[in-house]
Amino acid sequence: MAINVKNNSAVILHSGGQDSTTCLAWALKKFDEVTLISFDYGQRHKAEIDAAKKIAKKLKLKHEVLKLPIIKQLTKNALIDKTIKIKQGKNMPSTFVDGRNAIFLNVAAIYAKQLKIPNIVTGVCQTDYSGYPDCRNDFIKSMQKTLRLAMEFPFKIHTPLMFLTKAQTVALMDKLGGLDLLKYTHTCYEGLSPACGKCPACKLRIKGFKEYGIDDLIYYQ
Repeated sequence: MAINVKNNSAVILHSGGQDSTTCLAWALKKFDEVTLISFDYGQRHKAEIDAAKKIAKKLKLKHEVLKLPIIKQLTKNALIDKTIKIKQGKNMPSTFVDGRNAIFLNVAAIYAKQLKIPNIVTGVCQTDYSGYPDCRNDFIKSMQKTLRLAMEFPFKIHTPLMFLTKAQTVALMDKLGGLDLLKYTHTCYEGLSPACGKCPACKLRIKGFKEYGIDDLIYYQ
């Protein structure tokens, strides 16, 4: 039996940050229709979700915020617990959330299948990343295979930033004509606006813009 799919549509995992917004700009060039989903999993601030809402409203795109409180029930880390200091750590950054991307992609796939959408776009990257194992290309390939087997649906997970440095990510956004969108994004782990400029996420973002040779569009303290 033929599977009815909307091949020119995509679901974008949109946190409201720099990377996922760059992926959104990429998807808008590639697909006729895009739908945004964000996740509220008890993170230490809602600044990124608020940014995602603003961007979706500006672009007049469908946007769903899905609640995943189970993540906070299962794990302790600096992205969820404000009492845990944001730091690199000996083996893994304190900001690593066990299983987060696996859960996100599973939920995104379930959501996408109901809409007959096979394309899922996520901003994970193994070049300039924080040591998160669930940002690696091998993991994404494995998840794609698993989701296809689990739901008998031809999912394709797109990772436009997988092998790009942060400077190359800024360059891609410039090429896509979407730099202006970045002023609405939020990256700071601390949830501050202006951004703290000191957390690992801020430092990586600042480094990318500096190496590309242009000024960031957000403000720092």
